[in-house]
Parts: sequence; structure tokens; C-alpha cells
Amino acid sequence: MMSSENKTTTNGQKVSVSVPSVPDPGHATVKLTASSDRDHKYLTQAVEEAYIGVERGDGRPFGAVIVHKDKVLVSCHNMVLRYKDPTAHAETVAIREACKKLNGIKLSECEMYASCEPCPMCFGAIHLSRLKRLVYGAQAEAAVAIGFNSCVANGVKGTELFHKSSLEIVKLDASIAEQVFQNTKGKFTL
Repeated sequence: MMSSENKTTTNGQKVSVSVPSVPDPGHATVKLTASSDRDHKYLTQAVEEAYIGVERGDGRPFGAVIVHKDKVLVSCHNMVLRYKDPTAHAETVAIREACKKLNGIKLSECEMYASCEPCPMCFGAIHLSRLKRLVYGAQAEAAVAIGFNSCVANGVKGTELFHKSSLEIVKLDASIAEQVFQNTKGKFTL
């Protein structure tokens, strides 16, 4: 599939986005948008989880919230250090907990709010759980800028799953999500 580069203006800020040159309604698209009150509320909660995880020593500065029928079902943070499990990213922990609470493996009536763009592993879990919507704040490059492995970048756009997903993906223009990395740098080890 060929792609072209579009320039989008969000809150006065120009953003370059690669989009398919021929839109395919069966494939995911990333929308850049200013935050609605609802989206901002849940994204703020995900960012707060990121801070909590670092302060408790549970993991790195990532948080995720899963909303089911307009109510928070789970609110989680990275647990890699606490569980001594490299797969215990905020998004995967949230998916595991949500599946337990709903007693099933499909989260098709749920939305995820992630403080940062998910890595390829987390995006795979999001895809497999059939979440209907993903809203994230910081781009993965903000994590890479403070020393995280660059393989986390392009987790959404860089996977084959992106092109096969019917998931709605929204990148909010929320600086609070990127500030978490600078504000917690030095409080955890990579």
C-alpha cells in the first residue's frame, strides 16, 4: 500500500502524518485531535497512573485506563519491576485485568487510554483483545528521547497489525503525557 504525507494542523501546531493514499475503511487510521473533555479526563488518569507506578517503584512511567460503557473498568500502570516481568507493560496489565473483570477475552465494548503510544507488543495485545478504540497521549519518541529502546517507537504505525485493524486510534494533543517522561527521569532505571 502506498502512502502519502499529509500536513495537519492541531491547535496551531503542524503535524506530519503518513496516511494511506487510498483510504481503506477496514483498516485502522490514526487521527490527531484536540482532546475532548471526556478523552482528556481518561488520558489524565492514565498519566496519573504513570506517575504512581514510578513513585511506588513498580515500573517505568506508563499508564493505561480501560473504559467500559463510559465507566473506568481498570486503571493500571507499568508493573515490569514489581512483577519482574518484561511483558507487564501498563497496556498489557490493563488488558489482563479487564478480561478478568469481564470474564472473557474480547474487549470490543471497551476503549483504552494510554499515556504513551503503545509498543509493538502492546499494540498486538490491543489488537487481539478487540478493543474498539485506542487513545494515547505521548508519542513513543518522547520515551526514546530519555533513553528507552528505540524498538518501542512506531508500535502502532510500524506493525502489520495496524493495517489489518478496525480499531479507531486517536493521538491526543496532550502535553501532560509527554511531561511525565521528563518529570520522572532519574527516578527509575532502564
